[in-house]
Amino acid sequence: MSKINDTINAMMTYFKGDVKRIQHFLKVYAIARTIGINEKLPEDVQYLLEVAAITHDIGIKLSEEKFGSSAGAYQEQEGPAEAEKLLTEIGYEEDFIDKVCYLIAHHHTYKGIDNAPYRILVEADFLVNIYEEHISMELAKNVKEKIFRTESGIKMFEEMYDI
Repeated sequence: MSKINDTINAMMTYFKGDVKRIQHFLKVYAIARTIGINEKLPEDVQYLLEVAAITHDIGIKLSEEKFGSSAGAYQEQEGPAEAEKLLTEIGYEEDFIDKVCYLIAHHHTYKGIDNAPYRILVEADFLVNIYEEHISMELAKNVKEKIFRTESGIKMFEEMYDI
């Protein structure tokens, strides 16, 4: 798991000085990790989830530079190439990087969620974004009904937001 720590450190360097982005990915990582453990994911799937959670928003920086926006579509467009560079430098295998990049390229796409790490990454990101973006509880409840499927993610949502 030392590569997890290397990935966290690399992302902190990548977002140096951007406290909001650093705290965001650390929160999403912690929540995704917790949901994955509670859902009893196989070790290799859990590892994929954790690396994807750490790097999921890597496309924001380039999106803001290129488009003046951190919109989800731009993040999905710009993130995979940035993640590939960072993860290659750390020493991850190409096949693993491809799986992480798939999750980064889809983490704001809510239709066709077809695997556990994808589902959990989306749920964890929403759990953090609801708070950070001051999303109304009415909209948050709608998101819960439409997006959340894991027992652990639903329970976490209900406990965090007392719903």
